[in-house]
Amino acid sequence: MSYGVFMGRTVPAFRPALEHEIESWKDYKRALRPDEQKIFDKLMNYARIHADAGSLGARPLLSEILFISFAIEQEKKIDLLEKRLDVLEQLIKEKS
Repeated sequence: MSYGVFMGRTVPAFRPALEHEIESWKDYKRALRPDEQKIFDKLMNYARIHADAGSLGARPLLSEILFISFAIEQEKKIDLLEKRLDVLEQLIKEKS
């Protein structure tokens, strides 16, 4: 009995699939104002930053990977801003 050898991939590579998903949003992006288009691009870059994790996420919908990547990066920015605010509040308290 021969079991054969599996060659190639049965699931498309994640990064090209992610780029295809991002490309599928192009009409939405086009409808945004220019300043919002820049924000849109920034969000899509967040998904690219997290592509390695996304490839291991085994999520059936690529948009889920996009949205969690956005949330992670935005949470990092919120944490940074909260820390900066704490420092400023402490400086104000010390000067009072």
